[in-house]
Amino acid sequence: MTAFETPIISEEDALLARVAWYYYHDGLTQQAIGEKLGLPRIKVSRMLENGRRSGMLEVRINSALQGCLEIERRLQDRFKLEEVRVIPHLAGEPRSERLGQAAAQFLMQRLDEGGLLAVGWGEMVGAAIRRLGHLVNDRRIDLVGMTGGVQAYVDGLRVVSADCKMFLVPAPLVVEDAQIAKAMLRDASVRNTLQMALKADFALVGIGAVDETASVIRRGYVHPAEVEAMRRSGAVGDVLCRFFDAQGKEIDLPLHERVIGLPLESYREAPRMIAASGGLDKVPAIRAALQGDFINIFITDEQTAHALVV
Repeated sequence: MTAFETPIISEEDALLARVAWYYYHDGLTQQAIGEKLGLPRIKVSRMLENGRRSGMLEVRINSALQGCLEIERRLQDRFKLEEVRVIPHLAGEPRSERLGQAAAQFLMQRLDEGGLLAVGWGEMVGAAIRRLGHLVNDRRIDLVGMTGGVQAYVDGLRVVSADCKMFLVPAPLVVEDAQIAKAMLRDASVRNTLQMALKADFALVGIGAVDETASVIRRGYVHPAEVEAMRRSGAVGDVLCRFFDAQGKEIDLPLHERVIGLPLESYREAPRMIAASGGLDKVPAIRAALQGDFINIFITDEQTAHALVV
C-alpha cells in the first residue's frame, strides 16, 4: 500500500462515520440527521450505539473518512452547495467507476418509491445507473434523459427492467445546423421529454474538460478541431454538451445552437442537480461549474477536493 492509498471502507462504515460527524461535530439531532440522510430516527440512534460499542466511535471519529468529512464542509461553504460527498482516494481504481458508485449510494438514500431521476450520460453516469439497477426496479424509479443522443444512454440504461419507464429524447445530441435543431426542439415529444427532466426529483450529470479526452469529443459530438476555438472563446468545461467559462457562465457558441437540450440556466431552480466528477486535469472545469449556480450537490474524490480548495 502506498502513502496515497486508503483502505476500502464498507458502505455501512461510511454511513456511520457520516452520522457520527453530524451528531458529534455539527450538533445535529438524531431526527435532523435522519431527515438529512433519509433514515428513520431509530436507525440513527442504533447506529450511534453500535458504533460506540464496536469502538469505532470514541472522543473523535475513528474513521479514514474524517479528512473527507472535513474537506466536504470547506467545499460546501466555498461554493455554497447544498451537500458535498468526498470519497477517499484509492489508487488503481477507475475514477469514473468509484464516483459512479458514490453517486449511486447517495441516490439510494434519497430516491423515494415512484420517483423520477433525470440523467446525463458518460462513463460515471453509466456506472451509477448500473449500481442503481435493482433499486430502480424495486422502487419503480423512472428515468428521463436530459439531452438528445439516444445511443449515448443505451449502455447505462439497459440494466433497468421493462417494468420501469425510460423516457429518452427522440433526437441526436448534436445536429448539422441550427435550423434543424430549432425544428426538433419544437417537436412535442422532444419538448415534453426535456420539460419532464426539469420536474425530476434529482438529476445526475458529469463535468467534462475542454480537451481531447472529453466524452463529447471522444464520442464524435464535437470535432477535435473545434477544441482550440472553444478555448479561445474562454471555454474551460462542459456539462451536457454546454460549454462554460471560468465563472461557470455558458458561452455563446455556434455549437450550442445545434445541441438538442436545454441551456444550463434552465436547471437553476429544479431538479436538484448532482454533479459527480474528479481528476486533477478537470479541476478548472469543476471549479467553474461549481461557480455556475446550477449544481446543488457535488461528489468527488479526496485528491480532487484538496485541489479545489487550494
